[in-house]
Amino acid sequence: MPRSAAFQLDRSVTHRLHTLGKLTDRVTQQAYLADAGMALGEGRCLSAVASFGPLSVNDLAGLANLNKGQASRAAQALVERGLVSKTAAPSDGRGVLLALTEAGAQQWARLQPVIERRNAQITACLSTDELALLDGLLDRLLAQARLHAGAEPSVED
Repeated sequence: MPRSAAFQLDRSVTHRLHTLGKLTDRVTQQAYLADAGMALGEGRCLSAVASFGPLSVNDLAGLANLNKGQASRAAQALVERGLVSKTAAPSDGRGVLLALTEAGAQQWARLQPVIERRNAQITACLSTDELALLDGLLDRLLAQARLHAGAEPSVED
């Protein structure tokens, strides 16, 4: 099938966002392991529970940008490490709520500077004005993507 001369995949927004995400995930995974002693998925789950908890596994999956299986496995690993507690959800007899433990709060305190440093590294090429513009544009793009995905607006939208 002939390729359209006008279309360039490497210039499409979706391709560039996906590439940026994959590139940053690789370096972030290394930083999480080296500086906080945890895998990226576990770190994202810990961050979500610390920032938005207590959470159900479904809520955790959405907030940590993982599928339910990944979130469930990461949550169980955090429970086994004593970083997150798991209790029965009062509104759902089969569901659980995940909450930060004291050890989890200490790990979260170690993880926050890693996240801040990674964000600073990724955006170091932007001026203050460009960073503010990017922040607003990302909010708009996320709201638009959620609208088309049929997702509920987040607290930030």
